[in-house]
Amino acid sequence: METRDSELTHAQREETCKLIQETVRDFAATQIRPNIRVWDEQQFFPREIFNQLGDLGLMGMLVPEEYGGSALGYKEYVTAIIALSKVDPSVGLSMAAHNSLCTNHICMFGNETQKQTYLPKLATGEFVGAWGLTEPNTGSDAGNMRTTAVRSGDGWIINGSKNFITNGKTGDVTVLITRTGEPGDKHGATAFIIEKGTKGFTAGRKEDKLGMRASETVELIFEDCHIPDSQRLGEIGDGFIQSLKVLDGGRISIAALSIGTALGAYEAALAYSKERKQFGKSISDFQAIAFKLADMYTDIQASTLLTFHAGDLKDAGQKVTLPSAVAKYHASETAVRVANEAVQIFGGYGYVKDYPAEKFYRDSKLCTIGEGTSEIQKMVISKEILKD
Repeated sequence: METRDSELTHAQREETCKLIQETVRDFAATQIRPNIRVWDEQQFFPREIFNQLGDLGLMGMLVPEEYGGSALGYKEYVTAIIALSKVDPSVGLSMAAHNSLCTNHICMFGNETQKQTYLPKLATGEFVGAWGLTEPNTGSDAGNMRTTAVRSGDGWIINGSKNFITNGKTGDVTVLITRTGEPGDKHGATAFIIEKGTKGFTAGRKEDKLGMRASETVELIFEDCHIPDSQRLGEIGDGFIQSLKVLDGGRISIAALSIGTALGAYEAALAYSKERKQFGKSISDFQAIAFKLADMYTDIQASTLLTFHAGDLKDAGQKVTLPSAVAKYHASETAVRVANEAVQIFGGYGYVKDYPAEKFYRDSKLCTIGEGTSEIQKMVISKEILKD
């Protein structure tokens, strides 16, 4: 049986989530929604928005209070990402990468000095964080990364490149995963914290993307980049193992991003279906449209339950490799299906930029690719369920 204290705690968390939804809704209505089209067309990364999200306590949601964070859990964090992504998935993506990848990696594996140095600035939005694992020739095959860190005196020299890095150009701090051992060795990678402006570290071109265009995606280049050993994050050889643990939480983030994207598309289609008249009545009165909306709603509800379940397990300190992969796989595929149906409900208007459906459609596809493709999620899921 639950105690009265646990019931109160649950009620308090529900109230916090409601407050987060209302805060994000009001902020997005004035600061994000009016700019969506311009940001999308210009691929403009709205740096000041993330300063403001920091003022609202959303840039350090999982960070303990002693480091300037909000000290909240995944229930609240998922709620915030969904609320942001309903309006503009690009902002939700950059906020998620900052929180669950860069900031959370330092929070989980940094020493006390590193936490004191970086977490307060990341938590307030003074710093934007990036996380570098993916490389041009080793996407899902991260164990064979070519970016190396070689010992040099009391430090390390890094050479190589990373690509598809969210927040990579503007980011003030990057957590970088490098190879320090043999290719394929799960103990052959090491993580480092690298600050923007470090000699030998530059950001390459910004990718010209299909969707999520206001979220910055760039190449990172390292040419004889010398950093002191004090920037090493955790033990030598633990970088890949750390990354897998970070990605368990990151997949919950992308599941939340997917739900927000799907909700944005669904709510736009629902409203349009009630307004659009054909043959003397709203198109929502036709069973063909009503059934589409029913399927969209049902898929979103299932994804939401899976994602909050994974978040609850994460908050409880349990292993979430399987539930986070399930949530990410289901939610991301749902986002694509729902966005596709939204375009269909809008008809010809769904294909033009004056209406919201086409942007949600473009944005949704990234959800099935980032932080592990759908195929990788199925590999993770099958491996977990087939264990002896």
